[in-house]
Amino acid sequence: MKITRIEAQSTESDPPLRLDRRMVITGAGLLTLSALAGCGTMVPTGSGAGASRSAAGTLADIRSAKNLSKLAPDSQLEKAALQQAGYMASAKRMTHTTGWGKDFASRVNGNHIEGAAAENIAEGRMDIGRLFDMWMNSPPHRRNILDARFTRFGLAYVSDAKNPDWRYWALVLGK
Repeated sequence: MKITRIEAQSTESDPPLRLDRRMVITGAGLLTLSALAGCGTMVPTGSGAGASRSAAGTLADIRSAKNLSKLAPDSQLEKAALQQAGYMASAKRMTHTTGWGKDFASRVNGNHIEGAAAENIAEGRMDIGRLFDMWMNSPPHRRNILDARFTRFGLAYVSDAKNPDWRYWALVLGK
């Protein structure tokens, strides 16, 4: 992102510049939008980017108990998981569909994830062990984790801004 600095000089004959509240708010909004436009992806504050590495052993144990190959952590899938966790944290609700109408399939396509894919989500006060215990005791979540087609995964969470112990989790699995 390139930031351009603009300076103005005035002469004594120029009237003094008066900033009203609307001008300040509009300027701040435009500055924020231009900053966001320059960034491809924002990583929310309090995020668990990198959670995939922490979960690799847990997932390997779960899958090896069923004679399945272990899943490799994948940064592309982790990015998609972090996007979804961030959306849920900002919306303060657990959902597979974002507020701007993107469902899981469109997010997978938008992140250039090819082939079969699945997503598990969760929210609450939990660590990785409790998270996977919960998912393994839920038939649809268990089915995704034990799907033999999947070879890679991305796991991320975003903490609630007001209550950092409350996390919004997303797991994206892919071929």
